[in-house]
Amino acid sequence: MREQLDMKRIPQHIAIIMDGNGRWASERGRERSYGHQAGVEAVHKITTECKNLGVKFLTLYTFSTENWNRPAEEVSALMGLILTSLEEKIFMKNNVRFRMIGDMERLPEAVQAKIKELEEHTAKNDAMSCVIALSYSSRWEITRAIQKMVACPPKEINEDTVSQYLETNFMPDPDLLIRTGGELRISNYLLWQIAYSELYFCDTYWPDFDEQALHKAIADYQGRQRRFGKTEAQVEEEEVKSDK
Repeated sequence: MREQLDMKRIPQHIAIIMDGNGRWASERGRERSYGHQAGVEAVHKITTECKNLGVKFLTLYTFSTENWNRPAEEVSALMGLILTSLEEKIFMKNNVRFRMIGDMERLPEAVQAKIKELEEHTAKNDAMSCVIALSYSSRWEITRAIQKMVACPPKEINEDTVSQYLETNFMPDPDLLIRTGGELRISNYLLWQIAYSELYFCDTYWPDFDEQALHKAIADYQGRQRRFGKTEAQVEEEEVKSDK
């Protein structure tokens, strides 16, 4: 499948909703935590392959603000897993910069310290940025942006202003949003940023989402025509001009 990809049209920013860890574990008669552990291996695989393909930003929905409502035991296990799975060598080996978006203050102090340390140590890596959305939700993000913009004169606020106040102000909007696990919803993820993203849903549970599954998603993306509100004729005319 990789050989069939157009390497000149690789999406520069891929966002993923990593869904299905718990169901993957349940079908194997194991605890949900077992699925989350298996999901970490998928993160390593997909991060490495995205870097190899030339993707510049990979954003992973890791833990939402709504997930704080899960049973305390599961939340504690997830926080512990996040702490142990953030291996610096994975990012340094691939020259990948690590970043986080989300409500840092709600995280345990040990997790906060680990994230800050990893962000600092990988700050000079420039092959790709791997961004984890942790303690994140889009409504929280937009509400926070509005609170920061209160002092701005209303007439000076435009779409660019809003984007500058969002957590994602350091990267472009996603070209492709992938959701695994068979669910067909966005789940409060990057609602502002995905206004013109291509959406791809698959039944594969996240622990089983491998390089081939990624290639399939990108191939599907490359088979679409991104119009951004323009007519098909306008897009085709622009493509002809860009090829000259």
